[in-house]
Amino acid sequence: MTLQTIRTSIGKFAKDENGLTIVEYAVAGGLITVLVAAAFVLLGGVVDTKIRALCQAANGNVAC
Repeated sequence: MTLQTIRTSIGKFAKDENGLTIVEYAVAGGLITVLVAAAFVLLGGVVDTKIRALCQAANGNVAC
């Protein structure tokens, strides 16, 4: 390969936007995953408290 061929190949690679689209989707997917995990962590305690309260109410304040 000549230096000109290498330069042309690098130029085509830099202008190609298909790879960038894949990276954008990967980043968006990662952010969504982090947000869903954070929602589960934050809401998990609240849901657990509500379920325990319902369980105790149904069982006459016996620990569940």
